[in-house]
Amino acid sequence: MLKFLNIKIPIEAKRSFRYHLIYSIIDGFILGLFALNEFILIKSLKGTNYQIAFLFQAMVMVLLFSVVLNEILHRARSKKRLIRIVAIATRLPLFLLFLFPENAMDASHSNFYQLAFLAIIMLYYFANPILFPAINHLLKNSYPHSDFGKLYSYASTVNKVMMMVATFLFGLLLDFDNSAYRYIYPLVAVLGIFSIFILTKINYRVRIDSVAHKRFFTAVWDSAIKMINILKGNRPYRDFELSFMFYGMAWMATAAVITIFFDKVLHLNYSSVAFYKNSYNTLAILLLPFFGKLIGKIDPRKFAIFTFGFMLLYLFFMEMTEFFGQHFIFFGIKIYYSLIVSYIFYGLFTATMGLLWYIGSAYFCKNDEVSNYQSIHLSLSGMRAVFSPLVGVFVLEMFNFATVFWIGIVSLSFAMVIMYYSMRREKMHLS
Repeated sequence: MLKFLNIKIPIEAKRSFRYHLIYSIIDGFILGLFALNEFILIKSLKGTNYQIAFLFQAMVMVLLFSVVLNEILHRARSKKRLIRIVAIATRLPLFLLFLFPENAMDASHSNFYQLAFLAIIMLYYFANPILFPAINHLLKNSYPHSDFGKLYSYASTVNKVMMMVATFLFGLLLDFDNSAYRYIYPLVAVLGIFSIFILTKINYRVRIDSVAHKRFFTAVWDSAIKMINILKGNRPYRDFELSFMFYGMAWMATAAVITIFFDKVLHLNYSSVAFYKNSYNTLAILLLPFFGKLIGKIDPRKFAIFTFGFMLLYLFFMEMTEFFGQHFIFFGIKIYYSLIVSYIFYGLFTATMGLLWYIGSAYFCKNDEVSNYQSIHLSLSGMRAVFSPLVGVFVLEMFNFATVFWIGIVSLSFAMVIMYYSMRREKMHLS
């Protein structure tokens, strides 16, 4: 593939890219299946609005444990062994879904199966606070800096293709059998474990220092203090993370509400949801290589302004769908005109955020500081997940969909302004 792309990199980097690519293919397939999680909960399991909010909350809230888990990763003598154990422990519970009855939504009035589904999915995401910093570290130290964005974007493109295929096929299957998740997700367990075993074939080098000899909780406390000092001392990075807080609150407050919007207002089936998800992923796939080159050439804060702007327009046209509901049906798929425009902007957002979220923080630090900076990024993501999804549903139940969407739009506007003034202040300082 590298010959086709005309990229010349060292042999070790080629080997790393090969494993990264295999991992991305499998991970994309899994993400495609999981893309319909919230719709499974609301349609197949008849979950409540707050359960939908908690599902989004669980996906990100586990990142609050980044500091503790990063310290465990730092202390582990065998990083690969630890990552593999985490993979097995967090993926195997998916086999329990095979024990769910076909009519789980009618089998109990105590919300047992909805809560069990939430617990199993939350446990799956508990691997992320270890996996994300590990992936960021090993790729940053395996790829040449000049090719980092490009190689990451190519792997992300393949990831998106697989995600699109899996979402489309799973959507069709769920329309045919609403309980198909019962036997598909155990397959995810096997694929998830295998993909991480492939990923750990990449050499993982961590600098050994005196921190490993401190007591665990002392080291965790020192890591927390180090995170605070990084935010205090690195003002551009602090601006970057403050802006991300406003973006993250907007995304998480609206994400659960959009799922409810699709079901209660637009009355979409699984195939229709899969169609819209695939539409934006198709656009993201086409644009990822371009944005992968761009992110390495411009200030990541300027890149973030465009990213947040795309999401702002996505929410604006999403809201317009409630008032301009013109649509037509094509092979059982409800196609809303304003929703198509909305997802064009979401495709642009996905292509840019797919790079910015994972590797944006790496541009503010040295190579050996990447895992620390990414841990800060993940911890702050978990922090906003504690309240944002629930706030979104609360505002929805107190007011309406429009209010939630406009709160998201205002929050994104703040995020863009912070990035703009951060760059302007730095230019004034340099001049």
